Amino acid sequence: MQELWSNFLFILERFTWASLLDIVLVTIVFALILYLLRDTEAQTLLRGIFLIVILITLLISLLDLPGFSWLVETISPALIFAIPVVLAPEIRRGLERMGTVSDLGLFKHRSAIANEQLEQTLQSVTAAVLQLAQRRHGALIILRRKQFLDTYYKNGVLMDSVITPQLLMQIFYPNTPLHDGAVIIDENKIKAAACVMPLSSSGVLNATVDRSLGLRHRAALGISEVSDAVAVVVSEETGTISIAHRGRLIRRLDSDRLLNTMRALMTSTEVLPRQKSLLSYFKLRKPEQEEETDETNA
Repeated sequence: MQELWSNFLFILERFTWASLLDIVLVTIVFALILYLLRDTEAQTLLRGIFLIVILITLLISLLDLPGFSWLVETISPALIFAIPVVLAPEIRRGLERMGTVSDLGLFKHRSAIANEQLEQTLQSVTAAVLQLAQRRHGALIILRRKQFLDTYYKNGVLMDSVITPQLLMQIFYPNTPLHDGAVIIDENKIKAAACVMPLSSSGVLNATVDRSLGLRHRAALGISEVSDAVAVVVSEETGTISIAHRGRLIRRLDSDRLLNTMRALMTSTEVLPRQKSLLSYFKLRKPEQEEETDETNA
């Protein structure tokens, strides 16, 4: 500890404006990397890597561990080359974001045209969902917000189609090729259909006595737990309309509540806890396991 304190004083005595500039530039680089990888699956991995690097650095600095120090020095070069390979898809997406000024949030402002397109999308989804509920045709519709869903729409059938109530109803018509899976809506278009969603492991559905909540509801909760997407689900047994978001399930929605809830979630500019500061990247996130239901059971 005395040696560490001596080294700190030695560095402090030779601290100059050039040293401050050096620290600021390094900080900007790391902050930019964290910003570009936000809302991606690599964020958790990168956060874990930073924690491990900090712990190992402190351990080597405070204790005399020659064998462990040699091992770290030997493995470190390989890890430096391995990380870009592991994070290659996320790095590519980050560079694509950098190429679009609006995605960087510097001049982030939703235009009137974008608002109109979003409203048309929500109106079409609402109309389709109401008719599907009346006919008791099961459906699962995922609306992307900020986080990319490339992993999930690539396992389905790519469509890139204009959203209409008739098309959504045809997709979820029983026994058709695309009805057994989720539809992903991205940028006001049907990106893909028959997509496989991750199933919820939070145990929320196990706590309810309503047995009408099946695989679609579990998939809706699952995608809402691993992303910021909004999942609209129609029960095939009861025709009940529900929305899953951030690990919560809002059930028994009518047309007005469905449209208003989707509009509120899709236009929300909420700052997530993990985005409030750089320090939040190093905090472990607790899974949300709450369920929002109506006060009366149907």
